[in-house]
This record gives sequence, C-alpha cells and structure tokens, in this order.
Amino acid sequence: MKSRVGIVGVGNMGGGMAQRLLARGWPVLVNDIDAGKVAALAGQGALACATAAAAAREVLALIVCVVDAGQAEQVLFGPAGAASVLVAGQAVLLCPTIAPQAVESIAARLAERGIAAVDAPMSGGPVRARDGSMSLMLACDEPVYDRLLPLLQDLSSQLFRISARPGDGARTKLVNNLLAGINLVGAAEALALAQRIGLDLDTTLQVIEQSSGQSWIGSDRMRRAICGDLAPRAHMTLLEKDTRLALAMAQAAGFEGPLGAAARDAFAGASAAGLAGQDDAALFQWLSAPEPRSVLCHAGLDPASISSA
Repeated sequence: MKSRVGIVGVGNMGGGMAQRLLARGWPVLVNDIDAGKVAALAGQGALACATAAAAAREVLALIVCVVDAGQAEQVLFGPAGAASVLVAGQAVLLCPTIAPQAVESIAARLAERGIAAVDAPMSGGPVRARDGSMSLMLACDEPVYDRLLPLLQDLSSQLFRISARPGDGARTKLVNNLLAGINLVGAAEALALAQRIGLDLDTTLQVIEQSSGQSWIGSDRMRRAICGDLAPRAHMTLLEKDTRLALAMAQAAGFEGPLGAAARDAFAGASAAGLAGQDDAALFQWLSAPEPRSVLCHAGLDPASISSA
C-alpha cells in the first residue's frame, strides 16, 4: 500500500502530477483555490481537501505547486497552512520557480520543525507532468532523497540530483528558464521577421526545426502561434517572472550577459501590452505588430524605462 501524498496547487502542472500519481496507485489529497480543479480530480479518485493543512495531514510528502514564493509561504505558514499539521519525518517538495533565497528561508523554517524541504522545481509542461516525463531538479539531503525515491520515480523519469543545498534546484531552474526565455524571444523575433519579408511561416519553421536555429520551446510555441492557438498553457507572466528572478540572481552574483535583460524586457513589454493572461506563444503576435514597442506607450509604459523596471 503506497503512502498518501498531498498536492496543494492543482493547476496545469500540479493537476498533471496528481493524475500521474493516481494512475500509479498513490492515494492523493488535493487542495486549490479553484474548486473546479479540485472537483475534477476528486472525480478521478483524489481526496478533495478544503485547506492546505487538510492536504498535508498524515502524508509521506506534501507537494507545493503554486506560482510564486508568496503563495508558497501562505500555503505553508498562513492560516490553515500545512506547517500547522506537518510533523517531523514528513517532507515538503517545493516545485514553483522562486528565488533561491526564498527556498532557503522556507527550508530553514521547516527544518526548525524537523520537516525536510526538497527544493524540487520542475520543467516540461502539463503533458509531460501527466505522463511522468517532466524534469525534476532536486536539492535535498541524501537520506531524504532515498526515502522519497519511489515517489520521485513515479513522478518523473527525468530526475536530476543537483546537490544537498536548498536553493540549488531553484538556481538550476532559473538558469534553464533564462535560456528558455531567450530562445523563445529569439524564435518569435525570427518568425516575425519571416512574416514581414513575405516568407511562408510553416515552411520557415520546418526549416528551422531541421537546422541550426532549432529549439524545443521555439518549435512548441511557434507552432501554436502561427495557428493562432493562444489558449494559455504557460501564461506570459510566468516567463516574465522567471527571467526577472534569473536576472536578479545574476546581478547578485556580479554577472551581466548581453541577452538575458533583453528577454526579460520583451516579456515585460508583452505583458504590459495586455498579453499577461495569454500563452507566452503570444510573444509572436506582439513582435509581429507594425510597431510593437509603441504598444508599450499605449499601455502607459515608457519603452525606455523597461530595462530598469
């Protein structure tokens, strides 16, 4: 009999993980501010919980799969937070992309209660979360890793053991997502140029996919963008947040590169132009506009000030 697992935050990624664990025979407790998402998973066999604390009671591990550090803090330490019922020997998997310092702070607070924190950011999208092929970047003590290994292996076939230091998973994820953001902005810019000079977009993308300009995120997002499929799988605000966090991490380390800030500013600009709630594939539509930077002014944002925003 497999142990119970709690998941707080069952949106695209958390919901995919819940479905994966249910299919692998794990009893799963779920909580989310969206009652509809909880109800849908309850219909598939999950136990619906009204609070984060309820989802954490008597579980092997609690998976926190929310958007940012503020939400993670609220889930764990806010009213009816999970930390109020977690006991020594249990573990918390921190899956959102947040600043390394936030991971370190949360891990220290949990350690005071004897609760293990696993720095566990993920990558791959909801389809790969459901089929177990997403990546997990893991930083935790070796005994904790060994104890949770059956759960981790059922969650993901792509486990990357980063280190024992909380925050290193977050650092790795921010490095990855900075490159993802740079690649996506580059792909959108290239396709916008192809459109401006009269090339067929589908043919151009086929060439790129079989040539030196290929990137996974570029193919994934631009295939949808040129079809006008902008239903949000990954909101624009996510890479806006992640590139901003990555640049803050770089600045703290005394590192400055030529491309990261440009990518960060592109996501900030597209969000300011009204695309924050769209899929990040909408970056193509923003760059395809006749005067994309003028849209920033219409949104009340001075283009010259974005780099310092």
